[in-house]
Amino acid sequence: MLLSAEHIYKNYGTRQLLDDVNLTLNERERIGIIGINGTGKSTLLKILAGRETPDTGTVTVRRNGQISYLPQNPDMNDDLTVVEQIFAECSPQFREIHEYEVIAMLTRLGIMEHDAKIGTLSGGQQKRVALAAALIHPSDIQILDEPTNHLDSDMVEWLEQRLIRFTGGLIMVTHDRYFLERVVNNITELSHAKLYSYEANYSKYLELKAQREDETQAWERKRQSILRMEYQWIMRGARARSTKNRDRIERYYALKDQQAPVSDNTVAMAAISSRLGKQLIELKGISKKFGDTCVIDNFSYNIRRDDRIGIVGRNGVGKSTLLNVIAGRLQPDSGNVEVGSTVRIGYFMQENRELESGKRVRDFISEIAGEVKTKEGTFTASQMLERFLFTPDLQYAAIGSLSGGEKRRLYLLSILIAAPNILLLDEPTNDLDIETLTIFEDYLESFPGAVITASHDRYFLDKTASSIFEVKDGGKITAYSGNYSDYAEKRPPDPEISEKREEPQAGRAAPEKGGTKEKQKKLKFTFREQREFETIDEEISALEEKIAECGREIEKAASDYVKLMELTAQTENLKAELEAKTERWLCLNELADRINAQN
Repeated sequence: MLLSAEHIYKNYGTRQLLDDVNLTLNERERIGIIGINGTGKSTLLKILAGRETPDTGTVTVRRNGQISYLPQNPDMNDDLTVVEQIFAECSPQFREIHEYEVIAMLTRLGIMEHDAKIGTLSGGQQKRVALAAALIHPSDIQILDEPTNHLDSDMVEWLEQRLIRFTGGLIMVTHDRYFLERVVNNITELSHAKLYSYEANYSKYLELKAQREDETQAWERKRQSILRMEYQWIMRGARARSTKNRDRIERYYALKDQQAPVSDNTVAMAAISSRLGKQLIELKGISKKFGDTCVIDNFSYNIRRDDRIGIVGRNGVGKSTLLNVIAGRLQPDSGNVEVGSTVRIGYFMQENRELESGKRVRDFISEIAGEVKTKEGTFTASQMLERFLFTPDLQYAAIGSLSGGEKRRLYLLSILIAAPNILLLDEPTNDLDIETLTIFEDYLESFPGAVITASHDRYFLDKTASSIFEVKDGGKITAYSGNYSDYAEKRPPDPEISEKREEPQAGRAAPEKGGTKEKQKKLKFTFREQREFETIDEEISALEEKIAECGREIEKAASDYVKLMELTAQTENLKAELEAKTERWLCLNELADRINAQN
């Protein structure tokens, strides 16, 4: 065991983030923590890393165990150089030994100016410097919060291989589903302040979670059925008998007091868009340079209504520049961009627009649109916020008090509620939880206008893109048909890229003969089942009376060992028979409910 967290509680105001949470990390275990934004994932990592104290509970690290921690928003010294920042907490001897390795790592992460001051770097570059510091730090345990943010696809694959080779323990929060698929061997879900652990990668986790939810719902149906039966028994008993089986009554109330399973709320995205005419956006021979560096070289394209374009390429190569030119935020050096009169662009930028920390969440959205019309009806700003999981208390909270993921979700709503008909998305998956991403992917599938996405998230591009534009050094843009996996197979071989994906063997079911569906057979009781259904309540009551009678006989036979053994065995047999009869009662009642429903 490398690390153990026991009975962790953490509360922020009225929000219970962690409620009696326990977590254990063993050698070579790789835990991926997932959950909806704002549930406390980053807080949990801070507690495990010793950067924050729980209200109650303890975190124990193996003796002499070293922890390396990458926070979601690293705190850095603007006056230090890149290399100085990485070795800030290390000895001169350690720096001397590892400086060459760090420079190679920085180059791999796209940081070429190793003597640049931290204050001159972008937020994404600073996060990559912090990642290098976390990786080079000697450790038995690595705790990483969103390590794939601000990495391009090649960097993510390099990080995958490095973490797979790591021999210690790993705990991380990430939204990158392919990363979770390939790196982790334990998915731990934080939901309603509780942890649910699955010894699986991402695809196996989805299977196990669905199985757990099915089992939970099956138990809840069984609990409700037993409660109905027991309630009827209590009502009959109140009229027919002056005394009741106390144990059975206590079991009824204990069962009644059990909490029903709680399901996570999910973001509800209704299609919001404005009318879009025939002319959209046409790029005619556009070029753009910054100094001597050409980032777009004579590129032409006519954007169509049904376009689903993914833009890929190394960091800094010009993906965001292309989006900015399309959006009209940057003018090309040559060529022109023609925009139709009905076009309304929604631009979801990599860095959130400046959100006023002191402004209330509800006021921020109301200023953009007081209400919106969708196919599902008209919704007020408050109702739209609720659909994006902002509860009434959060709506009146200051924006500055929100978590990073909640701010990102609020920013997404601010884009969609303005009813755009063309969406430009720059790294939209950064800081959005997997549940929101999944629903967002479904939303984009039905969005009535064009969607152009610059992203490193391979899973997201596989789900949302039907063509890929690769931006290369020198500003050349090459188009590929298909999603990201199709592009990875078609592009020229690259020794650093090894990702392959099998084509799904999807096919349509054969049509019914004659073009008609087979008539569904009507449910009904057999004669034997009908008789059994009519008499099973009395049979269960009779078994319960026999068990109660055995209990009274056992009390009388306390000194007769032989008699006591016989009565005990008889009681066990009766209880087993009662359990089987109760299961049969449930089956018959469920069948009766289905028969009544079809009638």
